Amino acid sequence: MKSTGSAPSSHEALRHEVADSWTRSLVNVDPARDSAPVDDGTVRHRWTDSLLRRPIDALSDELRSIADDAGFVAAVTDESGTIMWTCAGQDMRRRAERVNFAPGGRWNEQAMGTNALSLALRTGRPSTVFSAEHLVAALHGWVCYGAPIHGPDGRVLGVLDLSTTWDRSHPLAMSTVRGLASAIEAGLRAELPTGPRDDVPQVRLTCMGEEKATREGVLLALRPRQLEILTLLALEPDGFSSERLRDALYGDRPVTASTFKAEISHLRRALGGGIAARRYALTAPVSCDAVDVLRALERGDTDTALRLYRGPLLPRSEAPGIEEWRTRLEVAVREAVLASVRPEHALRYGERAPYDAEVHEHAMRLIGPGDARRAIAAGRLTTALR
Repeated sequence: MKSTGSAPSSHEALRHEVADSWTRSLVNVDPARDSAPVDDGTVRHRWTDSLLRRPIDALSDELRSIADDAGFVAAVTDESGTIMWTCAGQDMRRRAERVNFAPGGRWNEQAMGTNALSLALRTGRPSTVFSAEHLVAALHGWVCYGAPIHGPDGRVLGVLDLSTTWDRSHPLAMSTVRGLASAIEAGLRAELPTGPRDDVPQVRLTCMGEEKATREGVLLALRPRQLEILTLLALEPDGFSSERLRDALYGDRPVTASTFKAEISHLRRALGGGIAARRYALTAPVSCDAVDVLRALERGDTDTALRLYRGPLLPRSEAPGIEEWRTRLEVAVREAVLASVRPEHALRYGERAPYDAEVHEHAMRLIGPGDARRAIAAGRLTTALR
């Protein structure tokens, strides 16, 4: 799929967001690569359990009609940028499969550089990438239109993309993909139970490198101790006895029962309930980035784990239970990086671990002698060994 005719030259000025993406992408992606890397063999099982499957199934006839009539490939990714589902006519399917634009192909920025899927995933906004705006030269014959799919709690669950050859680009393609993404989001909301939205995560807890909680988008006024409690309850859904939770928060430090119960009561009021009284456990969903990191590691998705791992768990906390979980998360992410055969994982983790010589040595082993990224790893290793 070579770029011909009126497709733009790679020397033309790039849009700001595309240029920024190129700068980030060149750290990990060779523009001469011929196809996307392929995920492990779990995509079919993950799609079966995906929240997106049923709303996509409901729209599948419309998506297939668009793909057949307009010569597009329709694709849906998960939150990591891995394609989970596609449909296309025979000719476009063959073209797409040559570059692994197919289930299992990884199309996030770290894997495949600048493209509409990676931009929509990163920015949370609809994106178009035309011809030579793609970082990878093998995609210069393509035009891609991507729109993020948001869950009822506001999180990006994946991306819907329509792609075709650049000469078939159409001014209505972006409005089409945006409308379809909105229909998918409406399908997700329609599956919610009627009545109060008790089963929908309305509270979002951010505790990896940051310390905040929001409820339906509004920042909750929680003290550090209450954020510690909420984090522990999110990480351990089976809950805590009163004695064990006190130990996890205070250790050997003396604290009155009234002080401990006051912290729980304030948190319960801030959440609008949501905490059981006898055995302390969450009774309403709370989405948490630390839990998302663990889930990503469990399914072998190191890309997503590293994207979400923005720093240590509640970095200012000295609560024994938090310190224990902080170590468990750090060890789990680090071990996943050291087990990975992809140098971008070691390079990305190495940004946050400048004195971890073993990680930098691992990156050096994975990066070939002609790869410019080797200098980055070598510089970090030299600093770590000083």
